[in-house]
Amino acid sequence: MAEGTNVETKIERSEMEKLYNESIKLVIEGQVIKGRIVAVKTKEVLIDVGFKSEGIVAITEFRKDELAVGSELDFFVESIEDEAGAIALSREKARHMQSWDTIVKAFDNNDLVEGNIVKKVKGGFLIDSMGIEGFLPASLSAFKGVPEKDILNRTFKFKIVKINKLRYSIILSRREAVQKEKEKAKERIWKELVVGGICPGTVKAITDFGAFIDLGGVDGLLHITDMSWSKISHPSEIVAVGDRLEVLVLNIDKESNKVTLGLKQRFPDPWQEIDKKFSPGLKVKGKVVNILPYGVFVELEKGIEGLIHVSEMSWAKKVNNPSEVFAIGDMIETQILSVDRDSRRIALSIKQLEQNPWLDSESKYPPGTKVQGKVKGFTKYGVFVELDSNLEGMIHISDLSWTKRINHPQDILKKGQKVEVVVLSVESQNQRISLGLKQLQLNPWSEIAQKYPLDTTLETEVVSLTEFGVFVKIEPDLEGLVFSNEIDPEQLKMLKVGDKLQVKVIKVDVEQCKIGLSAKV
Repeated sequence: MAEGTNVETKIERSEMEKLYNESIKLVIEGQVIKGRIVAVKTKEVLIDVGFKSEGIVAITEFRKDELAVGSELDFFVESIEDEAGAIALSREKARHMQSWDTIVKAFDNNDLVEGNIVKKVKGGFLIDSMGIEGFLPASLSAFKGVPEKDILNRTFKFKIVKINKLRYSIILSRREAVQKEKEKAKERIWKELVVGGICPGTVKAITDFGAFIDLGGVDGLLHITDMSWSKISHPSEIVAVGDRLEVLVLNIDKESNKVTLGLKQRFPDPWQEIDKKFSPGLKVKGKVVNILPYGVFVELEKGIEGLIHVSEMSWAKKVNNPSEVFAIGDMIETQILSVDRDSRRIALSIKQLEQNPWLDSESKYPPGTKVQGKVKGFTKYGVFVELDSNLEGMIHISDLSWTKRINHPQDILKKGQKVEVVVLSVESQNQRISLGLKQLQLNPWSEIAQKYPLDTTLETEVVSLTEFGVFVKIEPDLEGLVFSNEIDPEQLKMLKVGDKLQVKVIKVDVEQCKIGLSAKV
């Protein structure tokens, strides 16, 4: 009986030893194993790794958020048994080995890693990526022009271009990471873009025809015609580089990588109900927003503009340059002439607000009336004179003098000069008043014909040479023409302005106010 009991006891002891040995993990130096914090002391932490003895790790190797009894963490086995008989573990080395494994895996898979820029060193920057030391060459940094304060102690993504397994160090490239991130963003944006969708973007560049918008890796074109319902002269009136916008996708062409965007389409078209707001004959106020040689554009409300053509600016005055009359920002009152919703045009008038002075112009200025006026401007064929009713008349160059040959009206009159003139004719339908200056005096040509009968010989002075003859001065304000066939060719070649020339009267045209001469005396 006793012998049987001893046998059973030996069997139980053997099984207990077997169970105990099986409960102890196989721990090998240099490997990373799981451990559970069982106690946190002042300078060290006790770790249960399922071995026959507990491990000890310096408390400085832990982050504050890791120091909790019961927490399971990874540890590196430095030795199975140290001088105190405990297993020696390291939390820092475990983290380092895991980080290195992650680095190697990222390198093999061509993945990006994050890293913090620790400091600037010769030739580049020192990087901390998950506790692994990395070097970022300046040539691969893509930090050209970026202030140092915006780089140091900040986290960026990098691509690993080289690893050193012996020194556990790496060489990184931010330039390639940036490019890869752009490509990923581009792929994502192309998948997300849909016609009719609204997406955010940043104004990247401005041209005369529109603005390019960065949608986050894909550029889209916002054409000038899709920026505003109002007419604009240049995209810079609406957007500026760096502006953040919410734009509508109008069209997508993946084959040519083109995206067409719209801004005005996000808002109601103000022209849809234009007929209800504006009608012909209505008096409206607006702001001058654009001035062109042919007229002035007036903003009646946001997105609605009308044109005052130069012909609708004044009954009396001919406006050649609207910028002399109006300025951008002027608030003016106008009258609507017509509304064309399909063409998006509104014709406006200022002169329709005033009484038409041409209606009684014929009765007010009968032919032969002497009136006072002020010289307003010149053309090569005459002078414009403003009358006291603000109507303008014109003195033709032929009506400035009875006898003097005039090449430039400015030789006779000056701008702003007050003059007395004679009304020659009024055409109210065509809005024309013809004026005369020479008609203030009697026509002297009957007397001239008597004074210079045919075959009269005269000593004259050459005043100009033309293809058809030579003009000579007979009196201070009287010139005659020596026809080219009435002068010897050799003599003609030698003549110059100021030369004396003896001539003979061969024709006096009282109606045309001309004297014909011959040098063949």
